[in-house]
Amino acid sequence: MNDHNATTGGPPKVASGLAGGPSPTRDRRYEFWRWRIFGITWLAYAGFYLTRKAFSVAKNELKKPEVMGMTKADMSWIDGANSVAYALGQFIWGPLGDKFGPRAIVLVGMLASVTTALAMGSSSTVLLMGVLFALQGLCQSSGWAPLTKNVGEFFSRRERGSVMGFWCTNYALGGFVASTLAAWAAQKFGWRYAFFVPAGGLFGIWILFLLFQRNRPEDVGLPPIEQYHGEAEEVIDPAATPALEPEGSWKIVVEVMRNKMVWLLAGVYFLIKPTRYLMLFWSPVYINELLGTGTATSGFLGSLFDLAGPLGSLTGGLISDRLFKSKRVPVCVITLFILAVLMVTFRFLPATRLAVGAGMFAIGFLVFIPDTLISGAAAMDFGTKKGASTASGIINGFGSIGQIIGVTLPGWADKLVGQGHDIWNPIFLWLGVALALAGLLMVPQWNRVPPSVPAKS
Repeated sequence: MNDHNATTGGPPKVASGLAGGPSPTRDRRYEFWRWRIFGITWLAYAGFYLTRKAFSVAKNELKKPEVMGMTKADMSWIDGANSVAYALGQFIWGPLGDKFGPRAIVLVGMLASVTTALAMGSSSTVLLMGVLFALQGLCQSSGWAPLTKNVGEFFSRRERGSVMGFWCTNYALGGFVASTLAAWAAQKFGWRYAFFVPAGGLFGIWILFLLFQRNRPEDVGLPPIEQYHGEAEEVIDPAATPALEPEGSWKIVVEVMRNKMVWLLAGVYFLIKPTRYLMLFWSPVYINELLGTGTATSGFLGSLFDLAGPLGSLTGGLISDRLFKSKRVPVCVITLFILAVLMVTFRFLPATRLAVGAGMFAIGFLVFIPDTLISGAAAMDFGTKKGASTASGIINGFGSIGQIIGVTLPGWADKLVGQGHDIWNPIFLWLGVALALAGLLMVPQWNRVPPSVPAKS
């Protein structure tokens, strides 16, 4: 494989990033590699959704007695096993991504996901399907943390908010394409192909990743991103120098695990994730109970939450880079307090399609701002590019635990308040309190930025 190792006649000149910089001069080869990595990592994470969504699409066939006779209880524990495995996997793959590099981890995880999806399509028992979908959760968790590290190696702190705002559109579009493809395959060829066809698609992306991805600018004969942009290089330990924090060392992993800011972000993300996943999984049910709308209308009004997500990601990233000079905390604090008020008052909006639809859009817009900033740009900032995978793994691991709480919250509320009573008032109150607490935890870190040392000339 040719990495185009010929240099361009000396180090690249300082270039401006997406958020602006000291000079408009850019090195064409460096910029080519930056956007090549952006594109292939975007595609890779979107591709993981191909095999992630297959089971949910196949459920309507799997519940038929002549297919597998799967009950709702069966589906519930299978989904739960997948979510638990996904959460545990974040804590495993994150540190391994820093130790061995994104390339090795993502290629192994993606190929394992393809193999598991093929096995799921070939299975004929509920138990085997459950075991395989739990394994799929472990495979799926190999994507986020190593890929965010990969982006951090090619994009500097001053532009990461904006870049990750665009990059995080991958899971919205990836999920849409995955559901559509699996549904088409199942209808056209039978339920097994809801697993087989997406697996084939992900294998194609695996080949592209193998051919076009590289871990760092240095791997293709380019200088580090900080030197290219003339920025200070971030360090995890304020008393350390970059030389004392070598790439691919267990020392980096341990330092990230001892970083109090990373654990604070993990705790905050744990408090945010229940809101996102409750609205994602339960909004059609809530809307149906409130307005009496049918399945299609309830689903459409609920989908306004998803529609607003990418817009919120883009807006939050741009504001953090351009208005707050790449500080992530102020944007998160402001958004969390506004969102907390909206959640508490959401139940009292007029019971009309317009008001509820607008409320769903507003919640989606607001929740995705701190969600993507914390799990993406802030994880890179405070984990640094060398420890970004470990930081992302810790943060997203706790977020995934919050996700499990979010999807099961209506069941717990139903038990606590009693069947037949309204569960939504206490649910929205609990979520509002959790979001306000998340904002309060971040207030003391308003001006916090990662420690750094001057870049080499």
